Amino acid sequence: MFSLPNNVTIIEVGPRDGLQNEKKEVSTKNKLAFIHALQAAGIEEMEITSFVSPKWVPQMADANEIVKEVHKQGRQIVLTPNSKGVERALSAGANSVAVFVGVSNSFNLKNINKTTTQSMQDLKPVIAELKQQGIFVRACISTAFYCPYEGKIDSKDTLALCKEFANWGVDELSVADTIGMANPQESYELFSLLNREIPQVLMNAHFHDTRKMGLANIYAALLAGVTRFDTSAGGLGGCPFAPGATGNVATEDVVNMLHNMRVNTGIDLNKLCEAVSIIAPHVSRPIDTGMFRLYELNQA
Repeated sequence: MFSLPNNVTIIEVGPRDGLQNEKKEVSTKNKLAFIHALQAAGIEEMEITSFVSPKWVPQMADANEIVKEVHKQGRQIVLTPNSKGVERALSAGANSVAVFVGVSNSFNLKNINKTTTQSMQDLKPVIAELKQQGIFVRACISTAFYCPYEGKIDSKDTLALCKEFANWGVDELSVADTIGMANPQESYELFSLLNREIPQVLMNAHFHDTRKMGLANIYAALLAGVTRFDTSAGGLGGCPFAPGATGNVATEDVVNMLHNMRVNTGIDLNKLCEAVSIIAPHVSRPIDTGMFRLYELNQA
C-alpha cells in the first residue's frame, strides 16, 4: 500500500520558463503584476527571470529590472547560462541561481553551442564560487527522459550527470522531461533511482504536457518520493530549442489534483487563477487549462 506526502512544494516557473518563448512582448509592468499575484496566492518559490542574451531570448531582456523591482518574498530564482549571466544576476541582487545542462549532447549543442562535457567543465568553477558566496544553486537537467534529436535517454546518463552536480554541492536538482514524452512508468522508475542514489539533494520534477501526461507523471513521481515540482501557471511555456514541446504542466491543475488528494501546497487556488487571468490577455495563445476554464465560468 502506498502513501502520499502531507505537503508538496510548488516551484512556479511561469514568469521565466512560461514566458521565455512567448512571441508577444510582455511588458515589465505586466510581468511584475503576474509575479506579485502569484506571490499573493501563496507561492513561496519561483523562477522569476533569466539572465540570457536578449539576442536569443528577447522576452528576458528586462531581467535586471525584474530582480530589482520584484517584491522580495520567498525564494526567487534566476536562470543563468554561464559565468557572465551569473555576474549580471548577482549584480542585480539575485541570491538564488539556476544553471542548466542537457543530458543530450545534441540538445546542448543546439541550445548553447557546447557539448554536455564542455558545459560541465565551464560550470564547475562557477558553482564552486556561488557556493562559496552562500548562494542557493539549482541545477536544471534538461532532456532527462527524451531528446528531440537523439530520442530516449539512458537513465544511467541522467543519473551520472545528476551525481556530478550533487558532488559539486548544488542545493537542488530540477530533472526535466523537456519535450513532454515521458510516461508515468518512466517517471516512477527514474525518480525512484535518483532518490535512492542521491538522497542528499533536493529533488525536483519538471514535466511538460505535450502528450497530456503531465499530471500522471507528477502522480508517479509522488509515489517515487518526490515532493517538489516545477509547474507553470496557465500551462505557459515551451522551449525554443525543443521542437514540438508544449507548455509546462499547469500550476492550477496540479494544485487542484493535490488538494483533492489531501496533499497541502499552501496555495490558494482561486487566487492562483486570478494570477493567470492577469497574464492571459498578454500572451499569444488562449489559456485553456481545466481549472482556469472553470474559474472563468464562475466569474461569468
